[in-house]
Amino acid sequence: MPRTDTILYLDGVSVAFDGFKAINNLSLVLDKGEMRAIIGPNGAGKTTMMDIITGKTKPDTGEVFFNGSIDLTQHDEADIATMGIGRKFQKPTVFESHTVEDNLLLALKGQRGIFPTLFHRKSSEEKARIGEILATIRLEDRRQDFAENLSHGQKQWLEIGMLLAQDPKLLLVDEPVAGMTDAETAETARLLREIARTHSVVVVEHDMHFVRELDVKVTCLHEGSVLSEGSLDFVSSDERVVEVYLGR
Repeated sequence: MPRTDTILYLDGVSVAFDGFKAINNLSLVLDKGEMRAIIGPNGAGKTTMMDIITGKTKPDTGEVFFNGSIDLTQHDEADIATMGIGRKFQKPTVFESHTVEDNLLLALKGQRGIFPTLFHRKSSEEKARIGEILATIRLEDRRQDFAENLSHGQKQWLEIGMLLAQDPKLLLVDEPVAGMTDAETAETARLLREIARTHSVVVVEHDMHFVRELDVKVTCLHEGSVLSEGSLDFVSSDERVVEVYLGR
């Protein structure tokens, strides 16, 4: 059973699709308030691991606990989303024809539906929260702009803001800097480090330069299990990691 200071605890997790073991005896522990980078070659099991944590995929064997005692294998995707696990996919999904502020308001309100939300008067608490999020995601001066007019990188930030609006304890972020400019990439590293002061964060990423900027513990997956774990310098000098991933 995991300790109370862990936000995420996976032990001996395996799942097979048509006989192929996508996840193979995977164990991973994330402390509360920790940010972790997950790297590894395509097919290493990174996405499947995220699917298991969010309830999209049920493991065949193993334990998956959230926030100390919540057994995630006993809950479905909709349940888990309300428990405080937020996931951001690689491609941003924002409401293009709504303003940046309205996108955040919709996320803040969750399931209330678009029309009641947009015609509802914001409370001072909601205004303050939206202001905070806008500052975090670097979009204060774009508040009234339509989301479709944002750059690719800014849309990614807006989506991270929409996740924050749901107040998750744990954020799962999939390749946040794919397609970003160098300046946006550097800013995203700063943005995530800021978020990690008050949240636990798992970042799946291919861009090693970006992983270095995050300056966090790194877990390298290969064939569905942990190949190496530690600082980026430690992991990237591991012969096995160089062979299966970095050396190519």
